[in-house]
Amino acid sequence: MAKTQVNLQSSWYLYKRMWSYMSEYWKRFVFSILAMVVAAATEPAFARVMKPLIDNFGKQDKFTLMMAPLLVMVIYLVRAIASYANEYLTNWLSGSIVEKMRGMMFRRMLRLPVQYYDDNNSGRVISRIVFDVTQITEAGFNIVTVTFKDGVTVLALIALLLYTDWELTLFCTVTLPFVLVLIRVLSKRLRKLSRGNQEQYGEMTQIITEAVQGQKIVKLFGGQQYEEKRFATAVNAIKTNNVKQAATSSLNSGVSQFLVACALAMVLYFAASKSKYGHFTAGDFVSFVTAMIMIFAPMKRITNASQSLQKGLTAAESVFSFLDNTEEVDLGQNNLNGVRELIRFNNVSFKYPSSERNVLDQLTLDIPVGQTVALVGSSGSGKTTLANLIPRFYNIESGVITIDGIDLKDIKLNSLRDNIAHVSQDTILFNDSVYNNIAYGVNHSVSEEQVIEAARFANALEFIEQLPEKFNTEIGENGTRLSGGQKQRLAIARAILKNAPILILDEATSALDNTSEKLVQEALDKLMKNRTTVVIAHRLTTVLHADKIVVMERGRIVETGQHNDLLAKNGAYAALFNVQSNWH
Repeated sequence: MAKTQVNLQSSWYLYKRMWSYMSEYWKRFVFSILAMVVAAATEPAFARVMKPLIDNFGKQDKFTLMMAPLLVMVIYLVRAIASYANEYLTNWLSGSIVEKMRGMMFRRMLRLPVQYYDDNNSGRVISRIVFDVTQITEAGFNIVTVTFKDGVTVLALIALLLYTDWELTLFCTVTLPFVLVLIRVLSKRLRKLSRGNQEQYGEMTQIITEAVQGQKIVKLFGGQQYEEKRFATAVNAIKTNNVKQAATSSLNSGVSQFLVACALAMVLYFAASKSKYGHFTAGDFVSFVTAMIMIFAPMKRITNASQSLQKGLTAAESVFSFLDNTEEVDLGQNNLNGVRELIRFNNVSFKYPSSERNVLDQLTLDIPVGQTVALVGSSGSGKTTLANLIPRFYNIESGVITIDGIDLKDIKLNSLRDNIAHVSQDTILFNDSVYNNIAYGVNHSVSEEQVIEAARFANALEFIEQLPEKFNTEIGENGTRLSGGQKQRLAIARAILKNAPILILDEATSALDNTSEKLVQEALDKLMKNRTTVVIAHRLTTVLHADKIVVMERGRIVETGQHNDLLAKNGAYAALFNVQSNWH
């Protein structure tokens, strides 16, 4: 899959691109930063208040003894207001960016080529939209908090320490290089672990999705233990990875705090020595130690920020690589207004990226306007692939496909697909009402009467009227509350309502009982009238009256004709028909 060639490993590029999404919210962002700075400034202010309070403790300085407690109350009131404003704005900004990026990812997902879904794990696609985007914003705002709030707090406390006793403060900074080296070494490991964590979450999501979608097969074939084992393996991998991340982060935090504690121990020793000579008052000592202790919490968050940063950068790498996938190529300039003459395949060859041989090999076929052309042959002969090329789900490697002489590549994709309706044996319905499933995609351009008429035309109105809420009945995920025949008739009603001139039927009656098949076939016969229809058939009895039957083998056409003519030839079609007749 072609992607925009960008060095996604560049942390600076990733971080710059992450924050480009903040531009439209810059006023709120600036205000949240100011609130952070105000909240951060209250910590050294509190430490500074300790000096006059301790120095005058036991003395009769009523002004100091009254003002110091009052200042403490004011400091914490300001801190509470600033912290509330910061938390509110940060969560609003985070939620807005998640909403924006998820919207972008979902739009891109809907416009990716079919080949992308053939090549990629659906669970990983889902986890990118659900999980990775959240990690970007969580990590991003964590870093902002560390950069501004904790950074300002640490700098302000260091300034207070320098003001109180610059010699002791400089002595404490000898541990700083060791902390920085530690952060750099452990950051690389955290980035690697975060990348693995995302892959594991994608695998877990895939297992859950498959277990939900295939729950009947799991039950019938006794696959519970197998699925439980797969899930347990995936969950265990996530747990192990999380433990490794936590251990690495804890090592980073623990060693950093130990180094700070060493500095604090030395301060206590030298401060005690200085106090003997009166160079260091009790107020100085308490103020200095309070500031030193208060540095611990922001320093811990700063050292732990490495884990959040690596998670965020790894998530950004995943999200941006997804957003940079190329959408379906659409260079068409022409609009299509039905079929007036024919659809022509001229010397068409096609191969899937994973295939060793051509699925279609120099295939030539004419599908005249208004006719029904049936594609038959063994599995793997290329029938479905041929049908999928008409709406340009895939792009051919050689040859040309035209409608009325216009190359499909020169027709706008939306216009091309507006002229095509599709009904398959694997009916796709949505967890929505009956009405919305029939009117899917055209809700705003059709009337209620048209929807009801389409349902009647598809032999669906009778069963719909018997549902609890009729057309407003929710049908469940992929129509689980309906029978197979009912689902097929809804799909046919949807195709009828679209009223497209080109119709593709992919074995639309193969999985139905006789009664349902009769109703569905009647609906299909109505639908096929005056339409250019391509029918993919496994059961040859469903295409006896087709205008043209095309027999395919290994991507080539070996016979064409009508049913009786092909039987008379006693060739490939006759062999297929005799096998099915004997089987039945």
